[in-house]
Amino acid sequence: MAYKTDEDKANGAVYIKLTNSLIGDSERNYLRTLPSHINLKFKLNDEESINLLLVHGSPRKINEYLFEERSETSLLRIMEEANANILCFGHTHKPYHKILSSGENFKNAINIGSVGKPKDGNPFGGYVIITLYHNFSLKDKNALKVEFIRFQYDIEKEAQAIENSKLPNAYAALLRYGK
Repeated sequence: MAYKTDEDKANGAVYIKLTNSLIGDSERNYLRTLPSHINLKFKLNDEESINLLLVHGSPRKINEYLFEERSETSLLRIMEEANANILCFGHTHKPYHKILSSGENFKNAINIGSVGKPKDGNPFGGYVIITLYHNFSLKDKNALKVEFIRFQYDIEKEAQAIENSKLPNAYAALLRYGK
């Protein structure tokens, strides 16, 4: 876990304890059946195809954090090991897009952020729309469009539900302020 303070660590322990009390063996068994990766392959033409890889944390580990300040060399190595031209991930709850140069080709690392509980200072929910232009080529740095979309929802209702639960009230503040 990437806790920054002792308070964050203590709140995380409460969160994990509550989760463990609510999730039974059948739910755990079901969650274990879900794929850790979703790999989509797009054939562009006779010579070129794209591998789009969807993961939670990273291709290496479901709970690995790929923070924005991670070096491009490290991100590129992770993507090359996973054979991904486009890597979509989350876990940090902070959206960003990096275009990485890999020889003559380009790779795209996209942190899609978080539908809820964002940590980028914007409390709205979020998702990403990725557009591959009709003439997409791995050699074209601008052949992919990434749009970070934010939407409103009843944040106060969700925050109050947290305050009325066994979770620390700090989680309600995280929803309200997106931090």
